[in-house]
Amino acid sequence: MARRGDELREHILWIAKDVFLEMGFERASMDVVARRGETSKRSLYAHFESKEKLFLAVIDLVRGLFLGRLRMPGDYSNEPAQALAMFCGRYLETLLYQPSIQMCRVSMSETNRFPQGAAQHYDVMFTEVERRLGAYLQTTFGVSAQAGAEAAHRLIGQVIYPRYVRALFGIDELATSFDGDALASDFDLAPIRRAVADLIESLTKQ
Repeated sequence: MARRGDELREHILWIAKDVFLEMGFERASMDVVARRGETSKRSLYAHFESKEKLFLAVIDLVRGLFLGRLRMPGDYSNEPAQALAMFCGRYLETLLYQPSIQMCRVSMSETNRFPQGAAQHYDVMFTEVERRLGAYLQTTFGVSAQAGAEAAHRLIGQVIYPRYVRALFGIDELATSFDGDALASDFDLAPIRRAVADLIESLTKQ
């Protein structure tokens, strides 16, 4: 049975995501998306009137996937140190996944063409993560909103540097597999646990 309506739109988005990741925005074409999606160009343009709008819709799709995989700190454990370590570990693991790095590179390369899309990508990968973390710290440790935000900013910096930067520039090998439900059992949480322990100590002394 042929896909129609919302089902076809979602199908197109997933196909387009792979095409943009593989080819970048400039080399990707609506012809390629239609062919790989096994749909007509007429149907494709009925849902997305231009390649530009399709690209921005893909960024929205990636945003939802990213935040859905990450969840909230309190979802990981009732014990704060464990919750923070697992949340930050999951965050870094998601960032280091090959498609995540590829999408970031594509988004950065198109910043001049799509400043709004680049800003939205940054918001979901960094601003929203800091907001979730800051809110958790504020509630859990009874600190002010500003103190929670500042602590979240410091912790995120410790978590992603230098591994994320090295991955972004192609220095380190990227993860090619990803469990959609749980942190990989062999993911090295030791540096993150140390950073979390230092953070908790600083917050409890305030």
